[in-house]
Amino acid sequence: MSLHGDLAKYGYRQELSRQLRFRDLLAYGLVYMVPIAPMAIFGSVYAGSGGMVALAYVIGVVALVFTAFSYAQMVRAFPMSGSVYNYAGRGISPPVGFLAGWVILLDYVLVPGLLYLVASVAMHATVPVVPVWLWLIGFVAVNTIVNSVGIRMTAMVTRVMLVGELIVLAIFLAVAGWALASGRGRFSWEAFYNANTFTWSLVAGAVSIAVLSFLGFDGISMLAEEAKGGSRQIGRAMAAVLVLAGVLFIAQTWLAAMLVAEPASLRGDGDPDGTAFYEAAAVAGGGWLATLCAVATAIAWGLPNSMVAQVATSRLLYAMARDRQLPAFLAKVSVRRSVPINATLLTGAVSLVLGLSMAARADGITLLSSLINFGAMVAFLVLHVSVIVHHLIRRRSRNWWAHLVMPAVGFAILSYVVVNADIAAQRLGLTWLALGVLVLAGLYLSGRRPALSGLAPAQTHDHEMERV
Repeated sequence: MSLHGDLAKYGYRQELSRQLRFRDLLAYGLVYMVPIAPMAIFGSVYAGSGGMVALAYVIGVVALVFTAFSYAQMVRAFPMSGSVYNYAGRGISPPVGFLAGWVILLDYVLVPGLLYLVASVAMHATVPVVPVWLWLIGFVAVNTIVNSVGIRMTAMVTRVMLVGELIVLAIFLAVAGWALASGRGRFSWEAFYNANTFTWSLVAGAVSIAVLSFLGFDGISMLAEEAKGGSRQIGRAMAAVLVLAGVLFIAQTWLAAMLVAEPASLRGDGDPDGTAFYEAAAVAGGGWLATLCAVATAIAWGLPNSMVAQVATSRLLYAMARDRQLPAFLAKVSVRRSVPINATLLTGAVSLVLGLSMAARADGITLLSSLINFGAMVAFLVLHVSVIVHHLIRRRSRNWWAHLVMPAVGFAILSYVVVNADIAAQRLGLTWLALGVLVLAGLYLSGRRPALSGLAPAQTHDHEMERV
């Protein structure tokens, strides 16, 4: 069946433009995850893990490999935009899909605002004459214009930016490796395991912070209606980008951990200024390397990373709006550009307002980070359940490995991480979920019961059995 037919059987038209190849998806995922993302939160993860920062990223990769596998199963079953919203709605039931979409909105809607804020604060520290609010407006304006032009323009810009990030990372790895070989720093495996500080709950709490670096591989699933190779390309790209980025994360945090000047102080006092990685870079190569890493991180978060985050958010809003679970104007697609134009513009506006408001708070970045991580991990938990319900229960699959063992292990690991996450994040996240329940109740009372195109009222699934 054609890719257009895949959508037609669910009652949708192919409105978005299928132009993205595997390399575009790979670049999109890497840019969204940011190969140098750990530089910005290195100190927080180091302190939270008792110095075992590399171990936190190893566990993060392992946990999310299971999640990527579950994404691959569901995107092949339902090859359309909407990610967990569609997978839970079609794999379990539309009300569950609505709540899953509501929870992941906490991630997708807040992520661009967080990225713009972090980048603007960092650039202001580098160029103090330009205020934070002006940097923020500039980042939002550039990205909104690029995303409004079309997905090909976004893909081209992000590929160029990705090359720049990888060059900076290569420079750091080379200089840090040479510094260690020359006697600066101290070679050690403590970043992977330290018997004096290790506890599972401690490391799990650090993983809940490190997850912020991994968010983005799942955003590739939002492009299911714009990928030339369809759902199989999406699954391959998600797995590839997760493993590749994970290796880069582990390598740079391990090297940085061995170059920390005062490990005990960083473990005890934390990194309130977010400069721990750059201080380690200064030990390795001097002030020029610290400045290079700091500016590169700021630009990466402010332009390519937030650009692709804006794309993912607009596709989620578009998917929910065309199912009448969000205002209909968000489902409008530009005929000329083949992009959900209103959703793109709204995402830019919300990011701007959110960034400016959080810039006025001392804990703005911490608050947004906690909410985003909690929302993403809860959505991933729902994803794993969707695989089991849809394939094992509804479709009576006997592929126990793919449809029971893998999602069950992924669910167990992430559950442990969520339980050990920051208490404030748990409270705020559950408050957001409770608000979603109230909105869902309002939809029922107003006669707008959640329903997805292509599903019968009894929620039967008449589509063909997906091949594993």
